[in-house]
Amino acid sequence: MPDFDYRKSSYSDQAAECVEIATNVPTTIAIRDSKNPDDISLQLRPPTWAFFQTALLEGKL
Repeated sequence: MPDFDYRKSSYSDQAAECVEIATNVPTTIAIRDSKNPDDISLQLRPPTWAFFQTALLEGKL
C-alpha cells in the first residue's frame, strides 16, 4: 500500500468533522475521515476525483 500524505481541507476547523485527502501518489487520490484516521480510506483514480469535484462545484451532488 502506498504511503499517503494526508492533509486537511483549508475550509475545516479543528472542532468540526472533516475529511483529509492525500494527493501525493500520482495514480490514487485517498480520502479518509479525520476523526478516524486509522479506519479505511476511499481511494479514487484521479479522473474519478476530478469528475466528483466538478459535479460538486456545479451543484450536481
